[in-house]
This record gives sequence, structure tokens and C-alpha cells, in this order.
Amino acid sequence: MTESSQTTRDIETLREWIRATPPGGMVFFGGAGVSTESGIPDFRSADGIYSQDGIVSPEQMVSRSFFDAHPKEFYDFYFGSMVFPDAQPNQAHRKLAELEQKGTLSAVITQNVDGLHQKAGSRNVLELHGSSLRNYCVRCRTPYTAEELAAAHERASDGIPRCECGGIIRPDVVLYEEALDTDVLRGAIEAISRANLLLIAGTSLVVYPAAGLIDYFRGSHLAIVNRDPTPRDRQADLCIAASIGEVLDF
Repeated sequence: MTESSQTTRDIETLREWIRATPPGGMVFFGGAGVSTESGIPDFRSADGIYSQDGIVSPEQMVSRSFFDAHPKEFYDFYFGSMVFPDAQPNQAHRKLAELEQKGTLSAVITQNVDGLHQKAGSRNVLELHGSSLRNYCVRCRTPYTAEELAAAHERASDGIPRCECGGIIRPDVVLYEEALDTDVLRGAIEAISRANLLLIAGTSLVVYPAAGLIDYFRGSHLAIVNRDPTPRDRQADLCIAASIGEVLDF
């Protein structure tokens, strides 16, 4: 059997698992690879954001210490490499929203901050790393939309978006050196621990504590869909090297 024919068989097996999943029995856990088909670059592939050359690494630029010390440079990188306001949901986002509407999927757990799952119609979305669509003043906590943040950035002579109170506006995303939201993390653990089918896609499974969520799965079927191998492939019942949009196109 050729590799391509085996992949085709594995994709159909996963689709059958999804069709046979009891109501609310499926949970989806995704990373940056889910949104690449929407034109948003991922982080760790050969041409991803973290492969960019520079004096300061992209990982440093999205750290809390860098944001505090160099907010202008943070926002230059943020708006240049991490915000894609025109991106639209792709087939994977749409199918997951459909599966939730049908009652098959109970939760989407995402490491992405782009809000595309909600834009596609998903409702129970647990955003481990926050959302670029939400922003707030670090001083007075006034909330700002993504559009308002961008406008404040454009207006600022120094490139640092500020609130009327003078405080810096920041995205409601989890930066390196910051802890995940405990309520969101608890919700993700509960969803995975109750799942019958856990589908993981578009994530390298190397970033903790998010990658450790897989350890709470006690269900029947675990599938990983990722272009490259992950450290957790041995735990999976299926490993499919394909795009999640292709896999969920049924």
C-alpha cells in the first residue's frame, strides 16, 4: 500500500469515528496550523513566524518582559506579523462549527488568538492563549476592540497605542512568561477528560502547559492531524500528515 493510499484510508477512518461519535463526545484541540489555510502563517514550520531572522527572536518579541521594556518594537512586530484582520474561516473552522451545531462536538480548544472559530460559528471555544480581538488598558482596564487598538496605534506618534487615561493598551493574549487563564485551562481539562474522540490538529505539541492537556484524555479514539511528526504521535490511534481542512472536507 502506498503512503498516499494509507493516508486516504486513515482520513476515512477518522471521518467514520466522527460520524459514530455519541452526542457531545468529540473535542477538538488545535494550533496555528488550523489557520494557515486562512492565510495566517504558523510559528514553527520552516517558513513560520519563529523562523524569521533578526537581532531579537520573535519568541522574545512576544514575551511579557519585551512588551514592558520595548512596547513600540512589540507593536511593530505585532501588527506586522501577528494580526490579520482580513482573514476568513476556512473549511476546518466551518466544519467544526457544523459539528457543534449538530451536537457531535462539545468544545473547541485553541491555541490561536485570531477568533476564526467564533467567526465560523463555533460557540464553545476555549482560547488558551487569549484573543487578539480583545484588548484593554493596562492602567484602567478599559476594553478596546481590535479596530480601536489599530486606530490608536496609527494615531500614536511613537507607535504605542494609549488609552485616554494615558495607559498602554495591550492585546488580551497570553505572552511568553505569563500564565494561562486558570478558568480556561480548567475548562479545557474537563472537556478533554470527558471526550470520547479527541482530534488534535495543526499543533507541534511542544508548548506547555497546552501540550500537556493530551494527558487528560481517557476516551476511545485519539487522532493527530499535523504536517510534521509530534512528540505525542505514539499516544495517538491515528496520525495523519495532511491539512486539517482536507481531512474535515466531508
